[in-house]
Amino acid sequence: MNDASTSELNTPLGDSLPAVEAAEDSLQVSAEKLPGRHRRILASISIPCPIEQVWQVLTDYDCLSDFIPNLTVSRRLDSEESVTLLEQVGTQCFLNIQFCARVVLNMAEQFPHRIGFTMVEGDFKSFEGAWQLEAESADSDTTRLLYEITVCPPRAIPALLIERHLRHDLSQNLRAIRQHTISVAGIA
Repeated sequence: MNDASTSELNTPLGDSLPAVEAAEDSLQVSAEKLPGRHRRILASISIPCPIEQVWQVLTDYDCLSDFIPNLTVSRRLDSEESVTLLEQVGTQCFLNIQFCARVVLNMAEQFPHRIGFTMVEGDFKSFEGAWQLEAESADSDTTRLLYEITVCPPRAIPALLIERHLRHDLSQNLRAIRQHTISVAGIA
């Protein structure tokens, strides 16, 4: 990672977890410990493209696994109006063991600023959040892409382990979305 700085995020439980920011794309990732085994991960990145272009990339659900690291399956199961049922499988290797997690998400689109999602089936106790797209300024074609997820892993998996992997993966995933959007837009 380029020039990264660390700040602290104070959580409601008094714990402080480091927030990571990288200067070149304004990537920010932070985590919050919630009651029980729940974790909230917040991430954002700047993308030098209009909101509509970023929206197109995010909602091309069947192609997300083509460029997002560790996402091995992303496929639309059903779709009607602004709601899509989406299956995703993430795969990761740690301690020389391959770990796969599957979720079926109800994706609720509010064009062009929000895509909410809630797990209807999957390997977590809970998994819900949203993508939000905001213009960085009124006179700019740069989009600030924000991602928020609240997750509770199954009992067999330590919550801290899931939090660390999600934070790492989100950094990679947001950078991949940024790069793919720039590529599709023909910038650089």
